[in-house]
Amino acid sequence: MKNRDIKIVGVVLRPATPELKDNYIKLKSIFEKYGIKVLLEANSASMIAEDGSSFEKICVSCDFIVSFGGDGTLISTARKSFDFDIPILGIHAGNLGFLADLSLDELESFVEKMIQKKYRIDERAVLEATVFKDSKEFKMYAFNDVVLTRERVSKMIHIETLVDGKAFNTYYGDGLIVSTPTGSTAYNLSAGGPVLFPMSNVFTLTPICPHSLKQRPVVLPGRFSIEMKTSEERALIIIDGQDMHELELGESLHIKLAHNTVKLIHKEDYNYFSVLKEKLGWGE
Repeated sequence: MKNRDIKIVGVVLRPATPELKDNYIKLKSIFEKYGIKVLLEANSASMIAEDGSSFEKICVSCDFIVSFGGDGTLISTARKSFDFDIPILGIHAGNLGFLADLSLDELESFVEKMIQKKYRIDERAVLEATVFKDSKEFKMYAFNDVVLTRERVSKMIHIETLVDGKAFNTYYGDGLIVSTPTGSTAYNLSAGGPVLFPMSNVFTLTPICPHSLKQRPVVLPGRFSIEMKTSEERALIIIDGQDMHELELGESLHIKLAHNTVKLIHKEDYNYFSVLKEKLGWGE
């Protein structure tokens, strides 16, 4: 994706953290110092008693969105803005994140580079999950993962899985995680799944506490699609750990990589492996 001239940016703050107000004022002053107008998203503005703009207006009017908080804030912002295809810059409000890797102290020097178009935009795969029942369909997008899990804690779940319409496996346990490369360091990693390079065009199927030790994580090429259904009882679909939907008996869940991607803004010298090493404590 071609780097663009920066004239106006939108800002989304981490919810329920009004203490971010002073940092937002600092962030705004940095952009305005370089002639860049700032629009604050309406819910964020209400939280810190500032003027705000609707999220849709920000997506339509701005050159990119600043997500200020943590990885959860960035994931939520990415999903809400997905249809607008607008790049996102993640600034962490405390600890380094896998996605929000820029600190507020680094922002001014980064803005200077951005004005010179010295930055990069990485494209991250997104999962498109569609529930089919009869002639109706309900579509959702996940930046990290789609989890199909049991509705009741007291019972395990049977998940029949097909790949490109052909029978693949039946999972029996607590559920199944379908993860993007970006989400591979989230729930997928905790469940024993592999770490994937985030710009890869693949996705993983990782069983959650499987009844059989023969059930292992699988990495599939991005051109494949999968179908999942249960035969005994309803299941829960969890999108990025943020939204929850029910999968009724007779319904099927189809998952594939979406045609579009999420665009993340980084420094030119951004190194994913350095972030991975620091977050996971490798080499200590």
